[in-house]
Amino acid sequence: MNGIFNDFKSTWNRPNNGLIQLILINVTVFFAVLLTQVIMTFAGFEEIYLEMMSYLMIPADIHQFLYKPWTLFTYFFLHEAPFHLLFNMLFLYWFGNIIMEFKGPGKVITLYILGGVAGGLFYLLLYNTLPYFAGDVAGSRMLGASAGVYAIVVGAAALVPNYRVNLLFFGSVAIKYIAAVYVVFSLANSTGGNAGGNIAHLAGAAIGFFYMSNINRHNIDFGNWFSGIGRKFSNLFKRPSKIKVTHKAEYKTNYRYNAKASGNIEVDQAVIDSILDKISESGYESLTKEEKEKLFNASKK
Repeated sequence: MNGIFNDFKSTWNRPNNGLIQLILINVTVFFAVLLTQVIMTFAGFEEIYLEMMSYLMIPADIHQFLYKPWTLFTYFFLHEAPFHLLFNMLFLYWFGNIIMEFKGPGKVITLYILGGVAGGLFYLLLYNTLPYFAGDVAGSRMLGASAGVYAIVVGAAALVPNYRVNLLFFGSVAIKYIAAVYVVFSLANSTGGNAGGNIAHLAGAAIGFFYMSNINRHNIDFGNWFSGIGRKFSNLFKRPSKIKVTHKAEYKTNYRYNAKASGNIEVDQAVIDSILDKISESGYESLTKEEKEKLFNASKK
């Protein structure tokens, strides 16, 4: 068991790893829920299990939600059906990698959580305002990562619409068409048996489109305030940096000159931490030449 936990920590702590961290959390929560369900059902405590789940799934009833506001975040890390988890994680991995390639892992985490929150809020809004859902509000609850995944899929398509992937039977297809089909399916099913889930999908898709479009066209990141939370999330199991260095007094006023003259320069830990945070948020290629030089010099210690 200790070996499994160490493997988990090792995988979690890999650099620029936000996408895999999201998948690890979803998979870990799924197996924890599955094990709890099996044990409690065999023990005759199925009602207690259902009550526990009601504290993690987001309820449609606004009054119930006010007593369980944390469900706005817990629901989109929660799955009960294996294939629900599988398809969500596959699409998250495929399209999340595209966003990571161009914008770094920080944007993947931000977009996933913004999409999940938007999906939950839109679900609450429509179920408590539209007459169509009036008879379903009291007993309806929602779970699953789909709203966050839709934000990732549509966000990737907004970022690089003509990026092409190979699909079985179809060959090379631009991801803008995959995202469009994805959205149309949810729109078509928004009055079906899983109306709440499909409504959340559409809200996640809208957030993904506007988030990445604003970054692409106007260089405006309206989720920038969320980056600090994303970094804390990424550093949850991360060990402190092994680079233990101090900034010597004689270099303080003439740092740039000495950094070029000597490979033995000792870099301030706060500077290194800020550089590592920038890599986590936007990728290594976002660093300036000077930042890369600082990181290189520190890594030799």
